[in-house]
Amino acid sequence: MLPTHISKYSKSPTLARLSSSSIHRHPNPIPASFLRGGTSKGIFLKHAHLPSSRTDWKPIFLGIMGSPDPDYGRQLNGMGGGVSSLSKICVVEPPTSEQRSEHKIDVQYTFVQVGIRDGTIDYSGNCGNLTSMIGAYALDERICSPNYDDMGRARVRCFNTNTQKIIDTTFPVSEKGSPVLDNPEATIAGVPGKASQIICEYLNPSGARTGKLLPTSNVVDTLSFQKHDGQPASITASLIDATNPSIFIHWDELVKLGLDVDNYVIGKEPSSLPITSTLEAIRQQGARAMKLDPTAQAQPKIAFLSASFSDYDYENRVDIVVHALSMGVLHKAVPMTLGLCLGVAAKVEGTIAWHIVQKARQKSGSNNNLVRIRHPGGTVDVGAVMNADGKVECAQVVRTGRRLMKGVVWW
Repeated sequence: MLPTHISKYSKSPTLARLSSSSIHRHPNPIPASFLRGGTSKGIFLKHAHLPSSRTDWKPIFLGIMGSPDPDYGRQLNGMGGGVSSLSKICVVEPPTSEQRSEHKIDVQYTFVQVGIRDGTIDYSGNCGNLTSMIGAYALDERICSPNYDDMGRARVRCFNTNTQKIIDTTFPVSEKGSPVLDNPEATIAGVPGKASQIICEYLNPSGARTGKLLPTSNVVDTLSFQKHDGQPASITASLIDATNPSIFIHWDELVKLGLDVDNYVIGKEPSSLPITSTLEAIRQQGARAMKLDPTAQAQPKIAFLSASFSDYDYENRVDIVVHALSMGVLHKAVPMTLGLCLGVAAKVEGTIAWHIVQKARQKSGSNNNLVRIRHPGGTVDVGAVMNADGKVECAQVVRTGRRLMKGVVWW
């Protein structure tokens, strides 16, 4: 039986495109919200508005985003925007009674990365940017009621089903408990203007996919692979799993492999193919070392790091510079879960990130607990709280968000 709150769409002339595996008809369109969280935008759906079986979700999600789009890669037939940060969906639902009673969880959600040129649907990781809006969406949709911190801000405890991790989001609300997202409190690189500060705290973020902060038990590993020209090569990498599994390598080592990294990061085409294919080969080898599926492009992500080198870096006390790939494409910002993972990696002695940050702070004299990361879109400060045993208690970041649209979406 269809949920009563969406049965009004059952007479729509566009009703009920059948999924490939279901004999049941499902409403088309379905209720949805379109929200910005951090430097990503995505469709937010209630779990109750989807088929009960996850196997029937794929055609709905592909239709919503306008995928696959193999010829143009623009997703003009849907809500996607042709880049990975705009091809995302969050499915939100109330917590189980056990989650609520034992862990004080207010809402749970599943993150979905939708392929652009192909028809992949990836549930393997989380999105740190869209996570920042889960609490606000849950209050807007009355999935839960707000709890309040000492400053009178709402705190919503979220459970991510992809990584089985808990994230607390804290943000201002009105006297009636409605999220207030337009206070001029914070700016984030890549988004114009100021908005309300949303604090995201990832509790016990280690081992989001592999169960271990260091999946190979090493702070640095040597990965052997084939370059774009088929020649064998090797590179050192730090394989870290915090909020999402990530592979970190050093810019200088890519240069030593004969790759034109300088032109690649500014988008000059001749350098793109050899570097992209080489980075994908490294990523796949890192995935195997972490015992993850090397064919799943969304996880693990890969990024190359460098020390501060510009006047801007020195003036702004940047600790480390990062360029990240997402779904095989050089990202214009930094995927937030990768940024958080980098913040944790910088606190783990012996990693590539740790060495870079230590040298930067010897020069700047900074002893800030937050790690300042520069990425192609600007800077972001991330924090990691470690206990006396070296365990990561939480990772922290500030985001902003905005409601863009609420209504129905056709698939």
